[in-house]
Amino acid sequence: MTEREKGATSKDNSQIRDSSAKIIFDDPILCAQFLRDYVDIPLLHNVQPEDIEDETERFVHMFTEERDSDVVKKIRIKEEKTPFYIVSLIEHKSYVDYNVTMQIFRYMAFIWEDYEKEQERMRHGISKTKDFRYPPVLPIVYYEGIGKWTAPISLHERILLSDTLGEYIPDYRCLMVQLNEYTNGRLMEKADELSLIMMLNKLHASEDFTVLQSEVPLEYLEKVTAQTPEYLLGIIGQIVEILLAKLSVPRDEARRFADQVKERKVGELFANFKGYDVQEVRRIAREEGEKAGEKIGEKKGLAALVRSLKVFLPDFENVYNAVIKNEEYAGCTREEVMKYY
Repeated sequence: MTEREKGATSKDNSQIRDSSAKIIFDDPILCAQFLRDYVDIPLLHNVQPEDIEDETERFVHMFTEERDSDVVKKIRIKEEKTPFYIVSLIEHKSYVDYNVTMQIFRYMAFIWEDYEKEQERMRHGISKTKDFRYPPVLPIVYYEGIGKWTAPISLHERILLSDTLGEYIPDYRCLMVQLNEYTNGRLMEKADELSLIMMLNKLHASEDFTVLQSEVPLEYLEKVTAQTPEYLLGIIGQIVEILLAKLSVPRDEARRFADQVKERKVGELFANFKGYDVQEVRRIAREEGEKAGEKIGEKKGLAALVRSLKVFLPDFENVYNAVIKNEEYAGCTREEVMKYY
């Protein structure tokens, strides 16, 4: 096993959630690349995968509702004895969370309280001494949406009268990383797996593949993945599959494209996708779904019909339309179909 792989935790693709942003921060290699290349803080310029410890489960349970996209990392800085914490709330797609600064502020308070208790267990009364200090917590918001981030990134912007009582009210600013601010040219300068993933995350429509093909040489894609550990190729393949599913590419086709990544044929993936007509795929899938619905509906009932149509069709609207075209279920309401969807 290489040094590069030692800091990485193997991950079963079946357990990866449908959030490519979450995948980046879950994986130590990708997380280290992100902190080195996209967070302009000298302390983090040399961070390695083995320096990163995931602490998410330790803090998420303190909330009434778990936020699947939040991560808390403990970073070991070789030159410093004090632990360094990273809190990242990942907001992806078009969703902008206007309360993100308060959510991170709660995490900060929990982290400091937990640290104090841990130190007190080792040495009672230590937190009341003159030299006791709490560890730094770096708040990061990584945003993959198409539009600009419009929510406040400082706590004062969420507190009434903070302009008048400013010095008496706590404040901090989130470190914003917006994917839409990075061109493919800037990402290519990084020449690592994360740059490839971020290029993929910028693809929101099938036409975007044409842009990527024109801006990114196939040789670059092959070079980036030449030395990539197999498990990480699997993760990149999973991200490709997630992406294509969101573009309504049929599952079998999406898996075939993802397998090309795992076989280090990333260049072929983009070459083969050229001209791939998603609208035509949807039309064919809709026709196949309606034909299957006619057969299944006659024998197995509404529940089986709906569940079978989900295999063929990209969303609820298409499933519903296919159901009501079946003579037996023509009078079904949207609520009845949604029950089984």
